Amino acid sequence: MDESDRTAIHEVMEQQTVSIAKAGIVATLNARAAVLAAANPLYGRYNRKKSLSENVNLPNSLLSRFDLMFLILDTPDVDRDMALARHVTFVHQNEGLGNTAKAKQDTEVTNVILDDDDEEMEDTEETGGLKSGAAAS
Repeated sequence: MDESDRTAIHEVMEQQTVSIAKAGIVATLNARAAVLAAANPLYGRYNRKKSLSENVNLPNSLLSRFDLMFLILDTPDVDRDMALARHVTFVHQNEGLGNTAKAKQDTEVTNVILDDDDEEMEDTEETGGLKSGAAAS
């Protein structure tokens, strides 16, 4: 956060006023609003050996203005992260497909059905059609 932004937000949270100086007009306005903020740690990883102030590079004087602070940590786990990434990409690739052929193909399920003569028929993914049970053997 830039120093000028820090100064501006500090004034709003401390004095509940906003000072504006534009085109020769100087005004101080009341600021009655809630502030919801989020911050990412420096270098992309939260260092448990450092304080919150050091991790997000904000002064304690500014952080002390917040009534509530929640620290949400993402512990790295390669298997869980990979499973989540696969799920997200699968959902985005198949968005809006519903029960179409592409969605069926991705599930890799072979459907077994019976024809009129009770002869077993197999719906295979390789051919995309039906094969007789005798011909498939």
